[in-house]
Amino acid sequence: MLSLSFNLAQLHYLGVIMGKAKGGSIFIRLVSAAGTGFFYVKRKNPRKMTEKLEFRKYDPRVNRHVLFTEAKMK
Repeated sequence: MLSLSFNLAQLHYLGVIMGKAKGGSIFIRLVSAAGTGFFYVKRKNPRKMTEKLEFRKYDPRVNRHVLFTEAKMK
């Protein structure tokens, strides 16, 4: 009979004890404040950046730069 013996370090290396870590970033949508419905999609790590994002970006529907604020993806 074959005897299998692993120490704790070997089991950890093989991934038996702990599973893989999940990615920390999520996708958010930046919605135009002009009310056109145009949006950009951006990745954000909520652990490192807790405040809501706001950018001045180009909205092609009104042909100018406007404020884009963070909203959840649906």
